[in-house]
Amino acid sequence: MQAVKIDQYGDESVLQLVEVPTPAPAPDEVLIRVCAASVNPIDWKIRDGAGARFGMQLPIFLGSEIAGVVARVGANVAEWRVGDAVYGTVKAGGYADYVLAKPAALAPKPAALDFAHAAAIPLAALTAWQALFGLADLRAGQRVLIAGAAGSVGALAVQLAKAKGAIVTGLASGGNEALVRGLGAAAFVDYTAQPFEDVVSGMDVVFDAVGGDTFERAFGCVKKGGTLVTAVAFPTPEQAAQHGIRAVRVASQPNREQLDQIGQLVAAGQLRARVAQVFPLAQVSAAQRLSKEGHSRGKIILQPGNGR
Repeated sequence: MQAVKIDQYGDESVLQLVEVPTPAPAPDEVLIRVCAASVNPIDWKIRDGAGARFGMQLPIFLGSEIAGVVARVGANVAEWRVGDAVYGTVKAGGYADYVLAKPAALAPKPAALDFAHAAAIPLAALTAWQALFGLADLRAGQRVLIAGAAGSVGALAVQLAKAKGAIVTGLASGGNEALVRGLGAAAFVDYTAQPFEDVVSGMDVVFDAVGGDTFERAFGCVKKGGTLVTAVAFPTPEQAAQHGIRAVRVASQPNREQLDQIGQLVAAGQLRARVAQVFPLAQVSAAQRLSKEGHSRGKIILQPGNGR
């Protein structure tokens, strides 16, 4: 089978499409025939050198978000059968024809979605779900600001918050206003037109999917006793105490129950994913380059030969 790996850290030139043996599942694993794999920022960040900081050992096989079909099941796996269409997350190696997965990290692929759109959902949706409903305990009627509302994580966060009954303000550039409002935002703020912290205040929850200066300025938008959750920055207790709020970082974890609930929202028409472009697996360098540029509206998808 084909898979993408790196033997050293660097730019797109270190990406290799190699032939490797198809792995056999352990008793508690399933083998997935990958039909689509998402390109996420964490993938090229690992490639650029973050893998060393995370304690990962070279060679590294990239990719953590997939949709596909169960090809083999381990001896102790009862919940999946060969031929089941699934979507979910894997520890590594999703940029491949086949990948091993834990049964609890998968859920049935929503029937309404093709494999490319299904692969665009699990990691981003779980990140948003666990930030909003786990760490922030967002409830109906509460006010929430989504920073990066036009991005892959932020766009799903807007829809999830709306489905919960929260009052959503989306923060993005002005060219994305129609998109963000169409996803369910009751209000929109163009961060390029004015300092957003001058016009947004008293939020019960702020979810930051941008980081950097946006994260630092977002503290002023949260009401006393409220919660700021970030998917990209590293808040300190001192920052939170200074503003009288909670500030926490979300790190997405596999969760079958949450993926099932996310799939129900997809089936009900309350959640949709956007796919910007689909590349064959052999064009992984171009796909990661586009992702790193940060201008695509929607997920970038890799399609192995299995996806055709």
